[in-house]
Amino acid sequence: MLIDKSVAEFLDETASKNPVPGGGSIAAQSGATSAALIEMVANLTIGKKKYEVVNEEMQEIIKKASKYRQELLKYIDLDSQAFNKVMKAYKMSKDTQEEKSLRKTAIEDSLKYAASIPLEVANISYSLMSLSEKVIKNGNENAVTDGAVSVMMARTSVLSALYNVKINLQSISDNNFINKLTIEVEDIEDKTIKLEKEILQNIDI
Repeated sequence: MLIDKSVAEFLDETASKNPVPGGGSIAAQSGATSAALIEMVANLTIGKKKYEVVNEEMQEIIKKASKYRQELLKYIDLDSQAFNKVMKAYKMSKDTQEEKSLRKTAIEDSLKYAASIPLEVANISYSLMSLSEKVIKNGNENAVTDGAVSVMMARTSVLSALYNVKINLQSISDNNFINKLTIEVEDIEDKTIKLEKEILQNIDI
């Protein structure tokens, strides 16, 4: 499991000639990092007399961010597994007409799955951005830059995950599936870019 490796081991494997972990796993890792930073800012806020009024809010933020972080950690491995599933489908035998048909179906199904995984990552990481905004506005002001980094990491997670959706859509033949996901991708992409700009421009440092 990739998530059981040390940071150094994970990066070494990413840097190797192996195709996984790749951009999709890194997208999920970026989102998990964003969640961790959100939790950190909230934890640095709780228990401080100056921020007593937001203690309950910060505790709720920690619960949500922690849940998202655990989900995104799973997607680090799921993305790599999805890629391997696609490669396995392409390696299927195609000597007979029946084998060709089975192979074609397997490839299509695996590509749809490989497109759906990073879309989930994008959706989760987009949800993190609103939590980042809350800790920036109401959290410990001494950690405001950590909150800012959490926004940027969430943005990176969303946009990089969406690139992985797009590349998989290029090889899928189901137009209804392509159109549905394309609409979702464009919507999340637009909202993410807009929200990051709104949040960061209100940080006074």
